[in-house]
Amino acid sequence: MSESNEGREEPLFEAPDVEVPTDAPPPVDAAAEAAGTDDAGAPGTGAADGDVDPDESDVPADVRVVVDAGIPLPVAQTPGGEAGVLGEAPDIEVPSDAPAPEAAARGRSSRFTRSDSGDWVARRSSTEPFDADADASAALAATGVLAADAASDADDDTDDEDDEAEARRRRRSRRPRKRRMWLQGGTSTQHWDWLLVGWAVVSLGAGVLVATAATEFVGGVLGGWIGTIALWVAMIVPTVYALTRSVPRGLFRFRWTDVLFGLVFGVLLRIVAGLLEQSARGASVWPSYPTVDGQLAGDWWFGDLVVPVVIAPAVEELFFHVLLLVALYTAFRRLTRVRAVAGFGAALVSTGLFVLLHELTGSLGTTWASGAAIALVGLVGATLVLVTGRIWGALLTHVVFNASYVVLALVGTMAGLGGGVGLS
Repeated sequence: MSESNEGREEPLFEAPDVEVPTDAPPPVDAAAEAAGTDDAGAPGTGAADGDVDPDESDVPADVRVVVDAGIPLPVAQTPGGEAGVLGEAPDIEVPSDAPAPEAAARGRSSRFTRSDSGDWVARRSSTEPFDADADASAALAATGVLAADAASDADDDTDDEDDEAEARRRRRSRRPRKRRMWLQGGTSTQHWDWLLVGWAVVSLGAGVLVATAATEFVGGVLGGWIGTIALWVAMIVPTVYALTRSVPRGLFRFRWTDVLFGLVFGVLLRIVAGLLEQSARGASVWPSYPTVDGQLAGDWWFGDLVVPVVIAPAVEELFFHVLLLVALYTAFRRLTRVRAVAGFGAALVSTGLFVLLHELTGSLGTTWASGAAIALVGLVGATLVLVTGRIWGALLTHVVFNASYVVLALVGTMAGLGGGVGLS
């Protein structure tokens, strides 16, 4: 049903045509029955034939309205011209979202009138403008439907935001991130400072003194081995001490490009060393090992292969390009706040100590070319560590440089070539 803003009454719906049996009982005045009187005014009694006097009833003679659950029921005329109730109200299913009777009837009233065709029609009148959308919203809110929909919409919005945040997080996690290295500082190099540099230099100096004393006072092969082992211990102890406190982030990370660096720079340095030696001597000199009756010494495999190719490069690189270089770089970086200056200073100091060690142990040879070649090995190794942040490129470069000498010396020995320059 609907209603105009001027309060005009419009038909809402037409009551269905219902046939009333002829033997249906006459209607009973509900008000009179509740008061305990019949239509004639006698208490507890009614007319003998069950008729109702329309003149004495409060309801018009031709109308009886019975309301059940807020639904008006139509009334029809009996064949005798008397109004009668259509019997019991039919069972009507009320939708779950139907408005409550109080909300639907607020500010409005309904009544039945007979149309020109003789059918009963429900009419509604109101003093307020009728807004069907507002009443429907109020009715749905009363049943909790709108609140549930609002809550559902809010939950859907929250779920969408969570899904978008999760998608953004996954996209960020798939992006390749540049790993932080010890070159940028951080807690992994917190203990690598000037104090560690001082202890490293003191330990190396103590090792050199012991090696020199063993060579002077013991002499021979035994004195040489004692001095070599003393130097190794002097370099290993402070390195292990520093690494047990903290390992520089990314310093021991391995990449296959480190193998390429080692092969390329190791071979190039050996070629440059040969050219420098040729320039210093004025002639090419092929290296070779001493022989006894045309045979290599029995301990050749250890003293001339394992030590220079495996042990010596590993110990020297750990001390000079792990302990000293990293500690010097960290100390210079904290002092100057410029990474380029810190790298240059650390490479220069560590390379100088590297050359000094070989000079003190007598492994540089007799020409300046040997010292230059060792300096290049130390400088290239330090540069690789500072550029890549890893130690393996420098270590493999040192290994290939020494191994190339062993190969050349073996070829010279088997070919009967004499003379050579010892480089380690």
